[in-house]
Amino acid sequence: MELRSGKKMKRLSLTAWILIGLTLGIAVGIFVGERAQVLDPLGTGFIRLLQMAVLPYFIVSLPLGFGRLSFEEAKLLGVRLAAFSALLWLLAIALVVMLPITFPVIASANFFSATMVESSQPVNFVELYIPANPFRSLSDAIIPGVVVFGIALGIALIGVPKKQQLLNILDSLADALGRITGFVVKLTPIGVFALAASAAGTMTLEDLSRLQVYLIAYTVGATLLTFWLVPMLVASLTPFSYRDILRATRDPLVTGFTTGNLLVVLAMLAENCKHLFQEQEELSRGRAESVVDVCLPIAFTFPNMGVVLLLLFIPFAGWFTGNPVEMSQYPKLCLLGFFSFFGSVEIGLPFVLQQLRIPTDMFQLHVVTLVYIGRLATMLAVMHLAGVALLTAAGNAGWLKFRPKRISAFAGLTVALLVVAVGGTRFVLETTVDRAYSKDEMIAGMQSIQYELKGSVSREIPEPMSEPEEGSVLNQIRERGVLRVGYDPGGMPFSFFNKKDELVGLDIEMTQALADELGVTVEYSPYQKGEMAAGLKGNRRYDMLVGGLFATPSRVESMLFSQGYLDLNLSFVVPDYRKHQFDSFASLRQMERPRIAVLERPYFGTWIQNTAPAAEIVLVDSPKEFFDQPDSYDALVMSAEAGSAWTLLHPSYSVVVPQDARLQVSIGYPMPIEAKRLENVVSHWIDLKQKDGTIDSLYAHWIEGKSAENSQPRWNVMTNVLGWGKPITQPEAVARKPLPRVP
Repeated sequence: MELRSGKKMKRLSLTAWILIGLTLGIAVGIFVGERAQVLDPLGTGFIRLLQMAVLPYFIVSLPLGFGRLSFEEAKLLGVRLAAFSALLWLLAIALVVMLPITFPVIASANFFSATMVESSQPVNFVELYIPANPFRSLSDAIIPGVVVFGIALGIALIGVPKKQQLLNILDSLADALGRITGFVVKLTPIGVFALAASAAGTMTLEDLSRLQVYLIAYTVGATLLTFWLVPMLVASLTPFSYRDILRATRDPLVTGFTTGNLLVVLAMLAENCKHLFQEQEELSRGRAESVVDVCLPIAFTFPNMGVVLLLLFIPFAGWFTGNPVEMSQYPKLCLLGFFSFFGSVEIGLPFVLQQLRIPTDMFQLHVVTLVYIGRLATMLAVMHLAGVALLTAAGNAGWLKFRPKRISAFAGLTVALLVVAVGGTRFVLETTVDRAYSKDEMIAGMQSIQYELKGSVSREIPEPMSEPEEGSVLNQIRERGVLRVGYDPGGMPFSFFNKKDELVGLDIEMTQALADELGVTVEYSPYQKGEMAAGLKGNRRYDMLVGGLFATPSRVESMLFSQGYLDLNLSFVVPDYRKHQFDSFASLRQMERPRIAVLERPYFGTWIQNTAPAAEIVLVDSPKEFFDQPDSYDALVMSAEAGSAWTLLHPSYSVVVPQDARLQVSIGYPMPIEAKRLENVVSHWIDLKQKDGTIDSLYAHWIEGKSAENSQPRWNVMTNVLGWGKPITQPEAVARKPLPRVP
């Protein structure tokens, strides 16, 4: 297009078009909200187009790159690739250790996590990296196996005579694959628009507010590494300037951030890096370009800086749940995390969480963050691959130079920048994060989700009946039309009073459901722990008892228990600062006469005494005694499920499950010893409630603390501001959906 001045109008660069697509996509997502999900197929199709040529690129570029090298050059390449990769990994690990300093001090606790006692699956590195069938690895997109096969083929090709004809064919194939990638790259602004619109339309502000500490800390770390530490390190050691490096990586960086897919930018990154060498002197240029083709696929199969920096989620998860990672644990965190990530983050992250005694269901929050963090990690991974490739290729070309003045200036500026970044982030988080503790209000405000209490509730222990009733217990219940249930007012989360002074809990909903099945009403009265059996005998006050009661031998001897409806895990409840003293019985046995409170002496007291003979066992009637007298006891033995609920009220305490002596005990409903028919009915009813999902639903709500509320539609300008169209409601998650009432 010609202007009147006779000058040609300057065409927008691909980067400019990508940024325009990104901006428009975010604007559309904010405007239409979840309606932007209709663009998902367009974004998915774009990613698949980019992926189409990548796996063939590995098979072609690795043999081609190695085939052009001598054995000596290949050996030097391997050494340099390993050294520079390790250097960049150490930079990321250093930030993993430094950035938790920015986390503000808060009081925190969490509901019970069922994964606290689960074991993680080990990574099979042999199957991952050594393909028995390389064609299967290729068809299943097992990239480490594909790359290992490509490396083996390339190394073998080094010593093959008369290989030039094959190299020419591979060179032509690489050129053809590059042309495919080049065509698809031109569509990047459209694909970026669709992906950005869908992400902006579905990410909720609530998700961002919960995770702002991690989001901000990771953003700071990724920004420092991507735009300062890595490019300046490369610029300090090679002939390339800081501007040259950013120019070569800007399109892959933007594309990687918007797509969240590292695989799709490899070919683009390779061409840009090789172009940097093409701009330099002719000498050694071809060899450097071959090294780039070899380095990128190899480096891709190992953890990159974006993945390594994800280890920052571990300290965040500990901070979030009130289990902060101590400085002495950071070597374990870094070593376990780094080598676990050689397999996959999806396996490695839960494994490290478990090893550091942090609830592994925090991994769900990690998944939520990937909408944003995943893109930052991909952007950082692009710079990591570029840094490794440029440094290694420059080394093989003989272009690496050690410049003490430049490196000293870089180090000094880096230290100053880190101090400012970490201090500034700490200040921002201290002033913006709401540190008010509210989990106690959360559990105090819990209400029934499926079976609302319809009967009467008494706060007084009832008097014994003046005259014993005749007939079976089940017939007596039907004749009077009332099921008399004894409850433990301190039996949280099975039976307790919420802030509205309503009797609630898992067992309260269960007994209300039982009463509905029997066609009777319920009368709830409290009982004393030491008089449970007496309340079920003779002129009995109760037909059954609730409160998360263990079916221990001494209790089964004097009361008839129903079938167990849950298996609970025994644990210690201890002050936060002492949790590591109780993480194993080996540690407990080294303590001098610890004073341990138990709620059931004949079984649990004996079990603890046998395991730790020096311990002093003290029987208490309620967990409240333990928390009201913090200096009188070292630990309280109770179920991890109930203990987690109590720590919500007392966030300075933690639940610890000893790893060297785990114990599970069933809980059931005690009934009069002669109530055979009632026990048979209740046990079969429990079996039905387990099979129809009722117990799972109540467990998720009362013990795991999962909300049963429906997901709210995402705020958007179109509906909430302009009033156009009806809001789109998200489908409820199956696990959180309340089950229908049983008639």
